[in-house]
Amino acid sequence: MVVLVVATASDPASIGPASAFLAMPGWSPGPPIPEGMESFTNGNIRLLKHDRSIIAEDNLDHRWQEATGEAISEVIFLSKHTAVSNRPALTVHPIGVPHLREDETPPQGGRPGWAALPNPRIGPWLRLMQQIAADQGLVPEFEITLEATHHGPLTNTPTMFVEIGSTEEYWGRQDAAQAIALVLWKGLGLEEGKAVGTWTGNGEKVLLGIGGGHYAPRHMDIVIKNGAWVGHLLSGYSLPMEAPPEGNSKGSGVGGMWKHSIKASFEATKAAFPGGEVIAHLDQKSFKGWQKNAITSYLQEENIRIGKPNDFL
Repeated sequence: MVVLVVATASDPASIGPASAFLAMPGWSPGPPIPEGMESFTNGNIRLLKHDRSIIAEDNLDHRWQEATGEAISEVIFLSKHTAVSNRPALTVHPIGVPHLREDETPPQGGRPGWAALPNPRIGPWLRLMQQIAADQGLVPEFEITLEATHHGPLTNTPTMFVEIGSTEEYWGRQDAAQAIALVLWKGLGLEEGKAVGTWTGNGEKVLLGIGGGHYAPRHMDIVIKNGAWVGHLLSGYSLPMEAPPEGNSKGSGVGGMWKHSIKASFEATKAAFPGGEVIAHLDQKSFKGWQKNAITSYLQEENIRIGKPNDFL
């Protein structure tokens, strides 16, 4: 099994870290890939470069295996991040659009109702990224943060995005690219042979974040302070809820795709962390009373444990 790192030449925040990563020792040309893509190999790491949008190339893990015979264990995409705040940032996040109905078109790839398997490295790499960014002098200028589950492309193996934000001025920053390359280098075990965030599945607890904003601050506090593993993070926009008839705030009376979003994300997280205990953490303050009641009732129906911060210690 090999790890697939994907970059695109069309995005400076993608090709910059990829180039810095390829400048590190041990790389050689990889197997020939159809469709004009270029590949490189270093131990069990494969780096694939293409020139289309990073969210446009679906099923690259399966396509790699078909082209080379090598099975992929996980996929890591390098990409730019955009934000209304324009704040410089380094981010990591899972992907999927589990809240979209079948008749909706995903604005940035994926398939309606789908949640990718979240890469178990997300939590450990957030902490590694914080350390490297501080060591490289990027903090406090750059914010180091999780993002909620969003966008595509389609994948079939545990997946994460690692991004530089949030404007053109920062996407091409060489120091940010170098920091991401170091996260890859150390995180994938190329420096000392010991990768960061390898899941072994000994009944450890995994956070499934429900509610809150796009940057999941309350969930992130637990991931940072408690050293928690993290799966999908469903922000408020991924939990479309239609107000129930008056007096009925149980899950059965609340319409919208929120139940599917939770179920798909829970199942994907459980599949990505075999042997782990997936525990839902609710951003309580982000919900109205009827929303919290409906979500709590549904989680209980589905036998999904609801945890408080100390439950993730």
